[in-house]
Amino acid sequence: MENFTMEKRQLCDIQGRLFELAVKNGLDSPAFMETFMNSKAAAALDDVYDRLQWAGEEYILEELDDEVGGLKKAGVIYSTEVMYWAGYTYRYWHYYTGESSRDIYKMAGAETMSECWLGFHTLDVEMAIDDLKEIYGQNGVVF
Repeated sequence: MENFTMEKRQLCDIQGRLFELAVKNGLDSPAFMETFMNSKAAAALDDVYDRLQWAGEEYILEELDDEVGGLKKAGVIYSTEVMYWAGYTYRYWHYYTGESSRDIYKMAGAETMSECWLGFHTLDVEMAIDDLKEIYGQNGVVF
């Protein structure tokens, strides 16, 4: 991808680690993914520049928890591998297409990301995103 700077790669990694941290904190994975991708925190990361982009994953998680008045514990917990890949891929997707986190989540929700991880995590990230968009285009809904 053109203009995929070190800072953008670092933000992809931070978001991947944020999603891993959700697992380590015992948060419900699908609920966390939906909450985050539709949050002000995710919108701040989508922005050209926001102070939250310079924060680590622990701080971002605290901001999100404060924003929503408490994140859901327990429930369905995905593996850290699935969560890191989903978080990284979602952030990369934003840089790749310019789409907002909220719109990306509408195309590929938690269940889709979890189900596609096994076949997609070894693909080039752009190829995985193209395939996820194609699945959405074929179905018009997540599966």
